[in-house]
Amino acid sequence: MKKTLITGFLLSLFLVSCSTVKPTKYIDSISAADLKTNLYVIASDEMEGRNTGEPGQKKAGKYIIDQYEKMGVSYPKGATDFYQKVPSEFMSKSFSPKLNDSENIWAFIEGSEKPDEILVISAHYDHVGMKNGEVYNGADDDGSGTVALIEIAKAFMQAKKDGHGPKRSILFLHVTGEEHGLHGSRYYAEHPLFPLKNTIADLNIDMIGRRDEKHKDNGNYVYLIGSDRLSTDLHKISEKANQDYIKLLLDYKYNDRNDPERIYYRSDHYNFAKNGIPSLFYFNGVHADYHKSTDTPDKIEYDLLQKRAQLVFVTAWELANRKERPVIDRDGK
Repeated sequence: MKKTLITGFLLSLFLVSCSTVKPTKYIDSISAADLKTNLYVIASDEMEGRNTGEPGQKKAGKYIIDQYEKMGVSYPKGATDFYQKVPSEFMSKSFSPKLNDSENIWAFIEGSEKPDEILVISAHYDHVGMKNGEVYNGADDDGSGTVALIEIAKAFMQAKKDGHGPKRSILFLHVTGEEHGLHGSRYYAEHPLFPLKNTIADLNIDMIGRRDEKHKDNGNYVYLIGSDRLSTDLHKISEKANQDYIKLLLDYKYNDRNDPERIYYRSDHYNFAKNGIPSLFYFNGVHADYHKSTDTPDKIEYDLLQKRAQLVFVTAWELANRKERPVIDRDGK
């Protein structure tokens, strides 16, 4: 009888400890050195600017998949491989160049308690290719988000190996065709692997490796866009995660409904938001090398990229492990 009581007591202690595990141990597994190593490959001349459906983008895609396989992260349940094929016809637009068939790339960590509830973390891995023989490397846009997504997956996988895997499932989604019209995220939203009603949020990363003119003297900020458009829960979770662990300056300039740049509508999170999924976009603002051949990996601030990726990670950790999914209490406007 005593042995049974002791065993039960120890089990209860174990369960309590599992439910209250903090992300602290895993934050530093997201390293500036690894981000730099991967970005110098993703944004190398060899990838020819990663234009949608072109050989350079497909080569970058294979490198991304290699990283997931090395860390032991597989493709999602219900898929046959790491690719979601996006056909050329889907991406056709009037007066735009014809794009080749392309692919979204997905990786997946299944939740331990609520596996059917999905958190999406997204970034686009395409860029604009080559112009007049020059490679447009797209190191910040969006090589920075691409490598951040890989590092975030690595941190979650390390936690899982330690017995602290996420309670909800996480879909790491590298989308294609963003530069030509948010095609890859739109394709996923129209052909989701998991029902959109089961998708609790999208955290979207697009350009987080540089600083803009407004913050030229501040290497400790990030723009957040959309966090309060559909869910005040998501906004509060984001704010608290930053306050507790990272302490970046959170700038909401581009979240202003009257901002003339309309950035809220210009990255892949929007294809989730317009379908009623709470969405948050991480962004460093536009700089002098935006969409130029000079957007190269030597200009990335890797310590700042690291902190921003860590912010996404701790926010995702809370979303994946909290008792309730974010409540939708706003109209998205």
